[in-house]
Amino acid sequence: MAKIPPHIIDEIMQTSRIEEVIGEFVNLKRSGSNLKGLSPFVDERTPSFMVSPAKQIFKCFSSGKGGSVVTFLMEKEHYSYPEALRWLAGKYNVLIPEEKEQTPEEQAAISERESLYIINDYARKYFMETMHETLEGKAVGLSYFEERGFRMDIIKKFELGYCLNTGTAFTDEAIKKGYNLDYLKTVGLVKSKDDRNFDFFRGRVMFPIHSVSGRVLGFGGRTLFTDKKVAKYFNSPESVIYNKSEILYGLYFAKGDIIKYDNCFLCEGYTDVISMHQAGVSNSVASSGTSLTKEQIRLIKRYTTNITILYDGDAAGIKASFRGIDLILEEGLNVKIVLFPDGDDPDSYSKKVSTIEFMEFIKENTQDFVRFKTSMLLAENGNDPLKRAELIRNIVKSISLIPDSITRMVYAKEIAKDFELDESLILEELNKAKRVQISNELREPAIAEIPSLTGSEVEKSSQIFVPEEKLPYTREEYELIRVLVKYGAYAVNVDHIGENSEIQKVTVSAAEWIIHELEKDNLAPRYELFNQIYCESRDALDSGTLFYASAWLRHSNMEIVKFVSDIESEEHTLSPKWFTVHKISVFTEVDKLFKMVDDAINGLKLRTILWYLEDIKNELKTVEDSDVKTIDGLLAELVYREQVKMLIGEKLGRTIL
Repeated sequence: MAKIPPHIIDEIMQTSRIEEVIGEFVNLKRSGSNLKGLSPFVDERTPSFMVSPAKQIFKCFSSGKGGSVVTFLMEKEHYSYPEALRWLAGKYNVLIPEEKEQTPEEQAAISERESLYIINDYARKYFMETMHETLEGKAVGLSYFEERGFRMDIIKKFELGYCLNTGTAFTDEAIKKGYNLDYLKTVGLVKSKDDRNFDFFRGRVMFPIHSVSGRVLGFGGRTLFTDKKVAKYFNSPESVIYNKSEILYGLYFAKGDIIKYDNCFLCEGYTDVISMHQAGVSNSVASSGTSLTKEQIRLIKRYTTNITILYDGDAAGIKASFRGIDLILEEGLNVKIVLFPDGDDPDSYSKKVSTIEFMEFIKENTQDFVRFKTSMLLAENGNDPLKRAELIRNIVKSISLIPDSITRMVYAKEIAKDFELDESLILEELNKAKRVQISNELREPAIAEIPSLTGSEVEKSSQIFVPEEKLPYTREEYELIRVLVKYGAYAVNVDHIGENSEIQKVTVSAAEWIIHELEKDNLAPRYELFNQIYCESRDALDSGTLFYASAWLRHSNMEIVKFVSDIESEEHTLSPKWFTVHKISVFTEVDKLFKMVDDAINGLKLRTILWYLEDIKNELKTVEDSDVKTIDGLLAELVYREQVKMLIGEKLGRTIL
């Protein structure tokens, strides 16, 4: 892959807007001058993910991840550095000059992950062209979708296609184009039997499954034969790019409207989603035929906290899905239910009525999950007193999974009212269920019965504190590099001994001062990452270049980008009203820049002296007593270093033992 020129990288970084890119993955809301949302990297109930449009950085306080828009794409989509830049270039129409046209073989050699993406993208285009441009494709595949009532714009939007029923048409063409057979098998497009390769999806209409960013992860293929021995749907096998428990079909097309309407409609299958989008309900996704997983729920949670589940009239299927509702509640989301008439699902019902009637039906038939679950279970066994009691416990158990204690209390009141029970009985059962839940999470014996224990107190009892890991660098190294990166281009006035030993004030950059002081004593940070930043700053200074903090955010080393974004995230700007209204002076770091830089330089010098002293003392322990000359030399060095230590300590205002 051709190397991207530095000036093109600069153009990509300057054109890209981090809030727009991350907004495609996370539901961001304004929080002062920043944007805030739920972390896309870890499960959390309180938003700790921050995006700064002004600084063009993000920081996830739950996972510790942070950096630029490139860093985000590398972390979230597992792109390489060049891949992330090329993705951004494509989004913002930045032209990257290519040295030469690449062959499929060269592309496949980039990496296994990228190769699988490339192959899936080729298959997507192939299946689409096959359906629209061949006689069999038009007669079988396209006619199927048209008979299902799908408009051409929707067919093209979801990139639907068809795999010829010849057995080897796709395999032959892919191999002819130079695609790796092993990779074709890995993504499940090609299968082998008795030394014969054939198309896995032959004779099926194809549904590409997209990632949040639009890359094809795999396929679903539906047979058009009525033979009951043939599986109705085949899906791509799991691979390094496709994990079906973490994917929602249609999310790539729905995410914008999910954020816009603050609600996600959850369907069962591919055609349900497509029909919903065609009917104008474009904030719809599906779990692709799998049981709903926590990972899928957390994926929705990035965009909204409201889920509306769409059910057909199959009572057995609805009851089996109650576990999915409990998982949604456990993740802190709000659940609504829409039940379609018997024999209908979102796909079939949307074809029977107009778009307006369809939307009106959903609006009028949306109900709360508690009332829905209650009515379903009462219809099954509501007349039996024992079963009725078990039904109440079942519903209370679901409510106990809700993280928010106020929401739990509201539902408890509703249940008590609906079943004409004393509210205290429901609360007691609720607390019991909550205690069992927490004990299971902690894998400890059940918490003892404490009638007065409230929901919030139970939640507090489950907090676990993890000790902070030992850092690989010293605080002095950190502070020096922090100041160098953040304020290196700022001007400071320092003393300079000129001719006739006169002390003069000269204006230099903080970076020049830091590097001059360290170079004259032959010092540098020991921690590898900090040493790299220091050395690159020194080399840039030698060529007459000063780095601002924003320049480091374009670095190809993502550890450097993360470090810089972390220190940029630490800054808190105080309102000028402290002075204008309250007459209280508030000093910023820039106001005390000289002392801060001076302390950072002397701090690293002091830390280096302490390292030297430790080395000398360790060496003294290994010297033979008879080697008087070596001992005397080490002791003299020790005394000298101790004196330097005391002098630096005095400058820093520290008493050092």
